[in-house]
Amino acid sequence: MRTELIPCGLPPQLGATVTTEGVAFAVFSQNGERLLVSLFDESGETETARLPLPCRSGDVHYGLLPRAGPGLRYSLRAEGPWQPDRGHRFDPAKLLVDPYARAIDRPFRWDPRLAQHGEETVDLVPRCVVVAESAPLLAQTKPPSFIYEIAPKAFSMRHQAVPETLRGTLAALSEPSILDHLRRLGVSHVELMPIAAWMDERHLPPLGLRNGWGYNPVNFFALDPRIAPDGAEDLRKLCTTYAKAGIGMILDIVLNHTAESDVFGATISLRGLDHAVYYRHAQDDPGRLVNDTGCGHTLALDRAPVVRLAMDALRYWRSLGVAGFRFDLATVMGRTAGGFTPDAPLLAAILQDPELSQAILIAEPWDVGPGGYQLGEFPFPFAEWNGRFRDDVRRFWRGDAGMAGALATRLSGSSDLFAARHRGPHASVNFLAAHDGFTLADLVSYAGKHNQANGEDNRDGDDDSHSWNNGREGQTDDAMVTPARARDVRALLATLFLSRGIPMLTGGDEFGRSQGGNNNAYAQDNETTWLDWTNADEDLITFVAGLARLRRELPLLTRNGFLSADGDPPEAQWLKPEGSAIADEEWQSLDALCLMLRDQSDNVLIAINRSWTGLSLSQAEQGWARLLCSADGGDDLPARSVSLWRPG
Repeated sequence: MRTELIPCGLPPQLGATVTTEGVAFAVFSQNGERLLVSLFDESGETETARLPLPCRSGDVHYGLLPRAGPGLRYSLRAEGPWQPDRGHRFDPAKLLVDPYARAIDRPFRWDPRLAQHGEETVDLVPRCVVVAESAPLLAQTKPPSFIYEIAPKAFSMRHQAVPETLRGTLAALSEPSILDHLRRLGVSHVELMPIAAWMDERHLPPLGLRNGWGYNPVNFFALDPRIAPDGAEDLRKLCTTYAKAGIGMILDIVLNHTAESDVFGATISLRGLDHAVYYRHAQDDPGRLVNDTGCGHTLALDRAPVVRLAMDALRYWRSLGVAGFRFDLATVMGRTAGGFTPDAPLLAAILQDPELSQAILIAEPWDVGPGGYQLGEFPFPFAEWNGRFRDDVRRFWRGDAGMAGALATRLSGSSDLFAARHRGPHASVNFLAAHDGFTLADLVSYAGKHNQANGEDNRDGDDDSHSWNNGREGQTDDAMVTPARARDVRALLATLFLSRGIPMLTGGDEFGRSQGGNNNAYAQDNETTWLDWTNADEDLITFVAGLARLRRELPLLTRNGFLSADGDPPEAQWLKPEGSAIADEEWQSLDALCLMLRDQSDNVLIAINRSWTGLSLSQAEQGWARLLCSADGGDDLPARSVSLWRPG
């Protein structure tokens, strides 16, 4: 193989592309003066050459390595100005990961030298691995009806039916025991938390902690070797297996920041290739990073090269069989220099793309920047994580005053948030708990957060989770408290599954997972977050499976239309348990309410009672049959319960 890069035609894509002549390299850098490819031996340990890319067209540097092919290990280096006050941080001593690399040969690890200008990092940074293109998988994009969020490693680490050699990997998720569990629950789509290669935040290693969630990516294409030892093939196999089981794959994508962090962070990829272009800087100070993410910096997703990077990554994941995406801190995707707009370049690019516009698109509609809470403002066909649903339902069941009206709005599909943009209830991804925050079991067991294990003196995490402890903080065997918590969990779950919108459940909440009151457990890559399958609550699993079955069997619960009081009789009617209509002035003081749903072929009644006493229900006296009750008791509507009724 020749040890120099030769001129070639501009490659059709960025990154390393296998051609009939060899491997063509193409790298974007507007402000870089010279870009080099570092080659490594087969072991990846020894740097054998540093070869400058010989061609440049516009801001793309490129060249061909003749007779090279798949398996080649390489990295990048970039020469250019070191002018931090102007946003330029070029450092040829830094080994850089190709933003378009499809595979890396080892995990990332933090080391202070990654952030020190002029320090060589060849012994610290993973090598990129050239891979041949595979035939794309065409994912069938059916609409989600029940989303199940999974942290790939934590989900299987303690699962006794999964071989130890597979635990913590994507391959574990294809094991028969896992698939059986998903089928039992009635899951339509699995939402995988990030699987792109990530690195620990720099404050974690000194504390003996590791990032277990993956929301700190370096590269947007390469899978992390810790959970996907065989790279993209692991994801292709998983998507294929799940498709055969009728389950779609949604991938959680982080397109708002990278592990390079603030100006005291690492130089391992985008920063070294063109810090001034890839990251957003203050308009009046080109040396100051804008921090709309809370992670030290923000990707400038309104600039053409960054839009291209994001679009190319999304198309790549789709080619591996992914049905859609959940976008972390998605407000960043709609930001320009003037703030958020639903017409921002990246959002517009996705919506005009014939492939990506047909994918499942779910936004986490907030970031920490000015005007960052944009729930309800994303364009069709985006769905959105509905944080108002989470908060309003929690507050109602906690006992906060005046919450019945808010609960009714969430139960009926959140028209206040999604009707203005002509989207239906399916734009609302309803959830009570997610990876970030309390687990469902901890929500009713802890009045406050307990994040001491994170090493930040309990300062991190949400300070107002709208949680309650049922009389005693944390774990207890109290004969009064334990049943009360179990009852509240079932009432919350019933509220979730009987609400219009798309329910989402985080893996393990269906059987009582706990994080000991830690509501920011990203750094607990240990038994705090690893699911305890041995002590799973089988009765609760059965209850959740029953809720999902009812949604499938009763179309009135799942229609993509907001409720209307029109018609005779009306399609929807809010009632008190004794059967009379709820007057406007009564909403502020209600502890119990019923929703009657009707169509030409069916009637159902959802009855909710958060009070501490059981109630009679007029429909029970009319011979209606109860299909579901979240709590035991002899009353038609037991204390702290949700029930579902249908004409007998």
